Order: sequence, then C-alpha cells, then structure tokens
Amino acid sequence: MINFSSLFVSACLFVTISPSVRAQSLVSGFMAGKGHGSVVVSATTEHYQSAYLAPDKANPIPVFQEVQVNSLNLYATYGLTDKIDAVISLPYIQARGHADDRVISDLAALYATAGYTNVRQGLQDVTGLLKFKTYSRELGGSVLDLLGAVSFTTPASNYQTNTGYGYIIAIGNRATKYTAVGVAHLKTSSGVFATGQVGYSLRTGQVPNALIGEARVGYAGAKIYLEGFASFQESKGGLDILQADFKGFFPATRVSYVRLGASVFRPIAKGVGVVVGAATYVAGRNIGKSTAYSLGGSYNF
Repeated sequence: MINFSSLFVSACLFVTISPSVRAQSLVSGFMAGKGHGSVVVSATTEHYQSAYLAPDKANPIPVFQEVQVNSLNLYATYGLTDKIDAVISLPYIQARGHADDRVISDLAALYATAGYTNVRQGLQDVTGLLKFKTYSRELGGSVLDLLGAVSFTTPASNYQTNTGYGYIIAIGNRATKYTAVGVAHLKTSSGVFATGQVGYSLRTGQVPNALIGEARVGYAGAKIYLEGFASFQESKGGLDILQADFKGFFPATRVSYVRLGASVFRPIAKGVGVVVGAATYVAGRNIGKSTAYSLGGSYNF
C-alpha cells in the first residue's frame, strides 16, 4: 500500500529550496516504500535588494541594485526497499541583476573584458542521494525513526563563477559536495510529526565546508500535508565580502544563514497534487536577504 504521507512530503521538500544555496534539506523523515515514489516539477521565484554582510547589511547590494532569481526544479524519489530511498534533483536557474547599461559597460571597461552581464542562467547542480532507515521504535502511540543519508552534488552545466563583482549573480559555486546527515523523526497516530537533522558537507575548490541542520514540524494526513521548517548553515572558514583581502571570488566566501519557511500539499486527483511554499532568510552572512515563493505539481506512484 502506498504511504501517502511520504509522497506528500516529497512534493513539499523541493518547492521551498533556494536555487542558489540549497537552504532546505532534501531529506525527510518519511520513507517512500519499496517500488513507490514521486516526481515533482516546481517553479520558484525569489527577490532581494539587500544582503547580510559582515559586520553590516548592504542595501542596495554591490553592482546590482536588486536581484531576481527564477528557477524550474525537478525532483524525484523512489523506494529501492522499504528502508532505502533514492533521490535526485536538478534545478534550471535564471538570475537577473537590475543594473543600467552604463554600470555594465563601466565594469567591462574596468576589468578589460566583455564578460559582464546582468543575466546568468542554466542548469545548476545535480544531486543524487541515498537515505536509509536504521532504527525504528514505538513510543506509546507514536513511532520514532532514526535515519541517515549521504548525497553527492556536482555542476550539471558549464556555468561560470569567475573573479569579479559582476559574478554576484552567478547561479552556483561550481563545487562538488559530499554530504552526510543524521535524522530523528517522530510521528504520532494523529498525523502530527517532528523531524530534526544535522550533518556536514565537504566542498571542493575554495568553497568552505559547512555544518548544516534543520528542524521541521507539521501534519501529514490523507487529504493534506503541511509543514513549517527552520534550516541553518554555518560555513567553516572562508572570507567576508567586506574583508580587505577579498578579491571578488564569491564561492570562497563564508556563507552562513538561518532560514524559515512553510509549505502545503493538496491532492487534486489520484496520484496528482499541487504544492505551494514560501521561505525567507532571517539571519545570515554573505548572502542575499531574499524571500522565495514556489508553486509545483507532483505525480505519485
């Protein structure tokens, strides 16, 4: 029998993910079940005109007065067994900076290159993930599950992240990432659940490694799924944009944040549903102070 709660969460997982910095984990506490899964396609838009820098905020952001990021996201999960899920995700991103032609031409002249533009777009990073349920125990009318997950993320196109302040709108950092997380998931017979996870992400090149974590609370029922989440990242090392020795290579910055969000999934026909979500950064370091809104559709099998 299909576990509807696990399929609903598959849709909600992806629509509240930031395109440029993955700010919500792809790992939930629910398992798809052997032979079951879902495919989700969603669109996300986010906008910011100020940034969390150190020690102060920047308003407006450097070079561009404001930035609009739109993405089309593909997410799929499949239950290899009742205790092992496979997940894959891939976003296509367009980042647009609002600067007049004079600013672009001045930057091109300053750096003796014609590579400055106010739009960057393309496939970002593809992620493959395996999730394992390692322990399960009944606690009265509730069930506590302990899970682990490992993931591999690498660029899916030749998008650019060269040195220069025009690359503040780069769609990614071109790092390969190796991430492991541990998850505790408590679900009650009424459908209420709580999930906590913490992990560590190793990144290649000059991109700092990071401690990551997330907490979720919500309700998973037969006709609706809803959740709220808080996620964080704490980079281990890296430079601040306002430091004197920062040379304009943004992937090397120390990116940390706290982000809050919520999403709701509703089935509309057998195997088909819609999901809406929103998320915003409430604290951070070297990251745009953005708010994102998402709308998506899922097919569950």
